[in-house]
Amino acid sequence: MIRNARLLLAAANLIAVPGLFTCVAQTPSRPTSEMPLAKPESVGFSTERLENLHALIQGEIDKKQLAGAITLLARHGKIVEYRTYGMRDLATSAPMTKDTIFRDYSMTKPVTGVAMMILYEQGKWLPTDPIAKYIPEFAHLKVFAGTDADGKMILVDPDHAPTMRELMSHSAGFSYGNGTSPVDAMYKDLKPTQSANLQEMIDKLTQIPLNYQPGKGWTYSVSMDIEGYIVEKLSGQTLPDFMRDHIFAPLGMKDAGFFVPAEKRSRFATNYRDNPQGELVPSATAAGAPTDYATQPPMPSGGGGLVSTIRDYYRFAQMLGNGGQLDGKRILAPATVKLMTSNHLPTEILTGQFGIGQHIMRPGFGYGFNCAVVFDPPEANLPDGKGTFFWDGAAGTWFWVDPTNDIVFIGMIQRMTSPDNHPLLYRSHATVYSALVDPSK
Repeated sequence: MIRNARLLLAAANLIAVPGLFTCVAQTPSRPTSEMPLAKPESVGFSTERLENLHALIQGEIDKKQLAGAITLLARHGKIVEYRTYGMRDLATSAPMTKDTIFRDYSMTKPVTGVAMMILYEQGKWLPTDPIAKYIPEFAHLKVFAGTDADGKMILVDPDHAPTMRELMSHSAGFSYGNGTSPVDAMYKDLKPTQSANLQEMIDKLTQIPLNYQPGKGWTYSVSMDIEGYIVEKLSGQTLPDFMRDHIFAPLGMKDAGFFVPAEKRSRFATNYRDNPQGELVPSATAAGAPTDYATQPPMPSGGGGLVSTIRDYYRFAQMLGNGGQLDGKRILAPATVKLMTSNHLPTEILTGQFGIGQHIMRPGFGYGFNCAVVFDPPEANLPDGKGTFFWDGAAGTWFWVDPTNDIVFIGMIQRMTSPDNHPLLYRSHATVYSALVDPSK
């Protein structure tokens, strides 16, 4: 009885405090996907000068060049900027939210690179190995050497068998078929990235010659889709299962994968493109990618098939920025991350002759394993720290990791292959570094 009386008295005292219960009920718990913010000045950034970044992104929204965007900036593992802009879907006026799921497209490539490096650490392949060691069907690939008087392709043997290093740096001679050569025409005809499965893709590629002698050029290509096939052969798992078990689950990448299940569809960003009048209209998907991402694809694309939230990709990028580990979960050794993110192109390719869009292979700017590398920023005319590595995707998503300044940046948008996508990426570099006023912190 005494105990019950005390409980009643305590309850009466609580009721006597005006608004106490109301206050508790209205205090939302922090969403599990939320991440705490640090003050920019605590890691050397200027809050005031970060307005350059905000104005850049908001300006794209105001000019109707973007439907929406999310940006995330971290230094020393502390997030100092994490904000949304605009809409996830224009037709319904659904606002952009931090848990929006985006099409990563070619930002899949660095993730596939990490999958390959996990297998490298297990001793299952070496950069100097011929690709044909793991794909015997490639043992007899020919090289395109021009056309004869009748317009027929002249094919020659490769000077050396294309290597894994060349595969992972886009210098083996494969292509996407985006050019105008007879080889590109074969890609357009056979459509290897639109195959029923990865084995069918390989079978098609055996019929297409290499664009040039291995190591003598740089062409953005199906190389990372080929890597996805190699991951499956060396691991005995499907590419989605390998990434889930060895990357996504350890890093807590809760929404990353090759499709968006029904219970998450409401968070999937609508994809847009520019029409001839420069207006944003809903877009069809990129060639070879799932049209609706509703189910696990029969041909998972290591070159462009992933979806994720910005939180997911940040955790992946921060792991690389930390030398291969995050929150006590080690994915790669620091030396392996360094190998992956170092330039692997010979000097004779870094002439400005090769590249894609504004990503031009040139002095100071090369390519590692599945990512671009800024190994001499002044020479490359960039503000980044030495060793910065990055890439982007067809719908405009982009990221970079700057190990010198210990910076990680992610930008997520949903605009397909606009001519403004690459300039936005590079202008964001300029705005972020304009705000790094005390790099010593």
